[in-house]
Amino acid sequence: MNPAAHPQADDGAVDAALAAFDSRRAWAMVLAAFIEMFAVYGVAYSFGAFFKPMVAEFGASLSSTSFVFSVTVFLWSILGPVTGHLTDRFGPRPVLACGAIVMGGGLIATAHIHHLWIGYFTYGIAVGVGIACAYVPMVAVVAGWFMRRRNTALGVAVSGIGFGTVFGPPAAAALIEALGWRTTYEIFGVGAAVVMLACGLLVERPPVHFSASPVTGFRETIRSPAFGFLYLSVALLSLALFIPFVYLPAFAHDHGASEVAAAALVSVIGGASVVGRLGLGALGDRTGVVRLYQLSFLTLGLSYGIWLCSASYPSLVIFALVMGVGYGGYVALAPAVLAHLFGTHKLGILMGVLWTSSGFGAFAGPPLAGVIIDYTGSYRWAIAFAFAAAMASFVALMPLVRFESQESR
Repeated sequence: MNPAAHPQADDGAVDAALAAFDSRRAWAMVLAAFIEMFAVYGVAYSFGAFFKPMVAEFGASLSSTSFVFSVTVFLWSILGPVTGHLTDRFGPRPVLACGAIVMGGGLIATAHIHHLWIGYFTYGIAVGVGIACAYVPMVAVVAGWFMRRRNTALGVAVSGIGFGTVFGPPAAAALIEALGWRTTYEIFGVGAAVVMLACGLLVERPPVHFSASPVTGFRETIRSPAFGFLYLSVALLSLALFIPFVYLPAFAHDHGASEVAAAALVSVIGGASVVGRLGLGALGDRTGVVRLYQLSFLTLGLSYGIWLCSASYPSLVIFALVMGVGYGGYVALAPAVLAHLFGTHKLGILMGVLWTSSGFGAFAGPPLAGVIIDYTGSYRWAIAFAFAAAMASFVALMPLVRFESQESR
C-alpha cells in the first residue's frame, strides 16, 4: 500500500500496521537511524577539533572561522521542511542517498581548500545539506513506525547523535595530530558517505500514516499559539546551544587543558546527552512529555551558569555533563512533543518547519559569540550571552502546558 496515496487507510490496514509496531522491522529502523546519526553528527560536532588548526593555517578570526559551522547548522535546520516533505512523499531512501553524495563530496573537497571562504561552500553547505537529509527524515520514519513506546524508540534513535559526539571529537583530534586536518576530512568524507548509503538501503517508510490525535491542517498547526511558543523557544535556545561545540575546546585549552582533553569535553557533552536521550525518552512514555521537555530547557539554561563560573577543567566537565543531559532530553523529546500535541500526520515536514528556528539561532549564535570574544578579549561575556538566551528559551516554553491540557480534553 502506498501511504502517500492513501493517507487514511481502512481499519484492516490500520490493524495490520499496528501489529507491525514494536516488531523487529520497526526496531531495525531505530538501529539504522542510530548508526546514521552516529556517523553524521560525529563528523559535524568534531568541528571544534578542527577550529584552531584552521584558524592558524588561514590566519582567520574566530568569528569568520566559526561561521563555517554556523552555515552548516543553519542549512541543516532550514532545509528540514524540504527534506521532510520529500520523505513524506517519496520515502527516505532517495533523500538519504542524495545526502550521502553531497556530504561525502563536500568533506573531501574541504580537505583541498586554500582559502577559508571556500569552506563556507564545501563544508558549510555540503555538510548542512547532508545532515538535513539525515536527521528529519530518519526521525520522522522512526516516529511513524511506533505507536506504543514511541518516545523510547526516538530516544534510542537520537542517542546516536550523543554517541557520535562522544567518539567524533577525540577521534578527530587524534587523527589531526597524526595526519593533519586535511587528511582527516578525507577520511571523514568517505566514512560518512558509506554509512549514509548503507543505512539508506535498510530503512523503509512506515506502513501507514495515522495520527494519535485528530488531524488538523498543516497551516492551522503552524499558526497555532502552541506551535508558536515551540518555535520561539527553539530559536532562543539555538542562539546558545552551538556555542560550546565551537568554543569550549579553545576555552579549555586556554585554561591549561591539552588539545585532546579539550576536544574530549565535547565528547562528555555527547556522552551525557545519551543519558538524557535514553532516560528522558523512556520516562516520557510514562509521564507527560511536555513537562519533561520544559525541564530539559531549564537544565540547559542553568548549565551555562556553571560554564560562566568555571575556571578549571573539572568544573568544565561538570558543565559538559549537565548541558549534555539537558541537550539530550531536548533532542529526544522535541519530536515526541510535536506528535503528542499535533499527531504524526505530516510529522516530517512539521519537524522541518520547527527546526528552521534552530537554523536562524545557530546562524547568529557562534559568530556573535566570536565577535564578543574578539571585541572584549574574553570568553566570559560570550558565555553570559549564551546563559541569557538559554534561560529566555525556558521562559518562552512555560505557557505550553496549558495547551497540552486543552489537547487532552
